[in-house]
Amino acid sequence: MKNMLIVDTDLYLRRMVRTYAELELFQCAEAENAGEALKQLRENVFNVVILGELMSDKDGFEVLEEIRKETFIPVIMLITRGKEYNRPKGFQSGIDDYIQEPFSPRELMAKVDAVLRRVSQKISDEMFFGELHILVRERKVLIKDEEVHLSPKEFDILVKFAQNENIVLRREELLRTVWGYEYYGDARTVNTHIRMLREHLGEYGKIIQTVWGVGYRFSYKKK
Repeated sequence: MKNMLIVDTDLYLRRMVRTYAELELFQCAEAENAGEALKQLRENVFNVVILGELMSDKDGFEVLEEIRKETFIPVIMLITRGKEYNRPKGFQSGIDDYIQEPFSPRELMAKVDAVLRRVSQKISDEMFFGELHILVRERKVLIKDEEVHLSPKEFDILVKFAQNENIVLRREELLRTVWGYEYYGDARTVNTHIRMLREHLGEYGKIIQTVWGVGYRFSYKKK
């Protein structure tokens, strides 16, 4: 069984997350402030932390800094609506993903699953989707054992998609995480690279689905 720590001042939010997490067979613990959260982390083993942005004694980023001094446990931060400027700060501080309030519990659990898959995949640095084989460490892609030659950015996009299977990624998020915070391009850059990536992947290009008005989803269905 997987263990989750839910940290937020809002009791209703904690219980809502706990209810859905337990349906996914997580064993959950709760903390309403930074002190309780850090105590729980020192005394128990967790697979993932759901971390609120605001607390009574410290804010979420301060707690995140404390967590990262002791462990690299995956952390998903709950971002308060209207505070989008905090997202880069969170990634730079070491969060693994974020979700903006109010959110769908199903979306949160999908992100939890994606983050945990990412963690497990980092161990082997290899991902398989049918006959599509991604070698992260070697920066190599094979289809039916034949190497597919991608540009550096196309490869980075493919890895980002594969590590977030079935999660819709917005173009802005791809710009930020693949090109970096210092890049000031627009969504057309993403569209162009994804079109080229699909062409290079041939029959596997259809794995990358367009979600109109939002972004893209990487979804592989076993035959």
